[in-house]
Amino acid sequence: MRLDRAIDAYLRHITIERGLSDHTIGAYRRDLAVYLDWLTDAGIDDTTAVTGAIIGRFIADRSGMMPVPAATSLARLQSSVRGLHRYLIREGIEVEDPTGRLRPPKTPQRLPKALTIDQVERLLAAPSAEEPIGMRDRALLELLYATGARVSEAVGLDVDDLAHGDVLRLRGKGSKERIVPIGSFARDAVDAYLTRVRPALAAKGNASARLFLGARGAPLSRQSAWLVIRSAAERAQITAEVSPHTLRHSFATHLLQGGADVRVVQELLGHASVATTQIYTHVSVDTLRDIYATSHPRAR
Repeated sequence: MRLDRAIDAYLRHITIERGLSDHTIGAYRRDLAVYLDWLTDAGIDDTTAVTGAIIGRFIADRSGMMPVPAATSLARLQSSVRGLHRYLIREGIEVEDPTGRLRPPKTPQRLPKALTIDQVERLLAAPSAEEPIGMRDRALLELLYATGARVSEAVGLDVDDLAHGDVLRLRGKGSKERIVPIGSFARDAVDAYLTRVRPALAAKGNASARLFLGARGAPLSRQSAWLVIRSAAERAQITAEVSPHTLRHSFATHLLQGGADVRVVQELLGHASVATTQIYTHVSVDTLRDIYATSHPRAR
């Protein structure tokens, strides 16, 4: 099968049948475009001609072009190529998998950076409660920390997703839904926004069902939500790096520090594997180690 047709078929498969997010599909498309260009330059245009040795040369070539911090990008590139060839096997287009001996690169484990509880409280209090946009921003920040939602999940919420009282329906990666509790602080902030701010914002737009709206009534974008977080961090004078995932990291870390079971946190975060969640346990252990070192009389 021609490589370009095989890649198109695979991208349709992960879009329609697997329901992956637009962000993930975009990453696969870029990776496979690089793969196709490399194979084309090597004079290969058919899937049958791809061998393990050829893929090995491709990965080695790409590895030499990437700095060490880009090991995660190389791992994702390998995953994209492996996914394509395994798809061809499942569909009966090819009979041998040339990626069978491909081993993922070792990537440095980057522990998520969580804010302290004091920093989170300062961040949440930063937006002005006297201004309409400030009330919206506070509701967004409170909800992110209360639920551990990804920013994309939060801006994708509809008003109806709040219709269950003290729980919230989130749509995560692959359109998978999960139900998470929402605490009283976040609920009060969201209710205040819904009652006092959102109707006026909605009147400026086209009657969007989205929970969070921009100043002109259109749904709030991921980029705008990121600016809300950055602005709040600046107002709160937080010198630590604050990214769109910071409140999600803080949510998980603080739960584990408070005694929550890792599998409960896994469910709340919407992780497919508990191994992904367990990275936060390392953060908590580091905190315990620091407390022990500074508090125990014979720790040194």
